Amino acid sequence: MKTRQDAWSHEEDVLLAETVLQYIREGKTQLAAFEVVGRQLHRTAAACGFRWNAEVRKRYLEAIEQAKKQRKERKRALEMMKKWQKEAAAMALPAPDESKADEGSSPFLPAAPLTLDQCIAFLQTLGRDAEQLEAVRKENERLKRERIEWETRNEQLQQKLERLEARQTTVQEDFEALVKIMARARQLAAEESDRLSLAQLLLAEAGGSNEPIARS
Repeated sequence: MKTRQDAWSHEEDVLLAETVLQYIREGKTQLAAFEVVGRQLHRTAAACGFRWNAEVRKRYLEAIEQAKKQRKERKRALEMMKKWQKEAAAMALPAPDESKADEGSSPFLPAAPLTLDQCIAFLQTLGRDAEQLEAVRKENERLKRERIEWETRNEQLQQKLERLEARQTTVQEDFEALVKIMARARQLAAEESDRLSLAQLLLAEAGGSNEPIARS
């Protein structure tokens, strides 16, 4: 194949980029994309690869990441399609008929390709799965918000409990101090009562003997 040495045009760069991105999305190799572009532009695959890595690739970094994501989604969809096809084929597989054994029929033959209705049903199933996933995500977010609210409320109640406990301690200390004061007051009252009783007794004795009591 003849290799041209002239400069790359904008259209050629775009063709190279679109082809490489398509191959990335489809899970194919970039080398295969270089070979396809080389045949179209009459260049070698090595020249296309060098142009891609040296100049074009850095302009499409975001598109490359998006193509890789699409490749993963496509792979997942194909895997789910195969799984669904196997399940549908197993459910629709008729029981083997011995009378048709001579016609070459076998339950081990590959299942027939999916019909358009089956493909539509599969896509609808994917849509419902996506809706359920979104609903689960929203419910998870709601539960996270509730958990944060409950944690905040619990922290507030804990702080209030600590304040009440501190207040209760202060009240208990004041009550104990009051009890001590009242006990001391009763003690002083009892002592005063004892002194008054003794004075009355002395006065009574002095009045009975008609002797003056010496004043101290």
